[in-house]
Amino acid sequence: MIRVAAVGDIHLAPGDEGTLRPAFETLGGCADLLLLAGDLTRHGTPGEAQVVAREVAGLPVPVVAVLGNHDYQSDQEAAVTRELARAGVHVLEGNGVLLDVDGSRVGIAGTKGFGGGFAGRCASEFGEPEMKSFVRYTRRCADSLARSLGELREAGSTVLIALTHFSPVADTLAGEPLEIYPFLGSYLLAEAMDQGRADLAVHGHAHMGTEHGMTAGGVRVRNVAMPVIDRAFAVYHLGADEA
Repeated sequence: MIRVAAVGDIHLAPGDEGTLRPAFETLGGCADLLLLAGDLTRHGTPGEAQVVAREVAGLPVPVVAVLGNHDYQSDQEAAVTRELARAGVHVLEGNGVLLDVDGSRVGIAGTKGFGGGFAGRCASEFGEPEMKSFVRYTRRCADSLARSLGELREAGSTVLIALTHFSPVADTLAGEPLEIYPFLGSYLLAEAMDQGRADLAVHGHAHMGTEHGMTAGGVRVRNVAMPVIDRAFAVYHLGADEA
């Protein structure tokens, strides 16, 4: 059984040092890896990323992350990624990582993702260049996720996890205003997860959403935004009946 700890939307900045570190240091006794589902900083600056890096450096479990929209705010996402990588975090965007965990090969494919909405109420690649660009960006994210999941399976992964910031399903947005659903996620991400036959999908972004959801293909989806799970991290079990 693989124990997956996950949290997103921690929004750390200078002054938040040590906020999560005591809880994270307990991970060795309750989890096999930690997933960070984006919005790790408030405004996406290297200084804020350094705070995050210190919170997760040297933990007893591997740490895998994607960035969120807040981490892009200052147009320094590459620097944010470098700070996290220096602390040993696997930062994913359109790629994956394969970890050996307790005798199992756990593959994690990650992308920030983007918006666009859900089947029947979604944006399309039609009309103005700006609308086409919006949807094409989401499609590129989804296509890279599907490709990464496939590559991880071919590489021998026995457990597959999809890690995003934006939501793949409307289920986990319940509680958010309906008007903003198109800006919280896209069904294209869910299609990629189904195509890649993920065992679990983890995302953040929707602070007023709901923890549990599922794709049309039966992939279990978990919204781990900290305001939703209301703790430093949630733990899900793969290889058991529920996650």
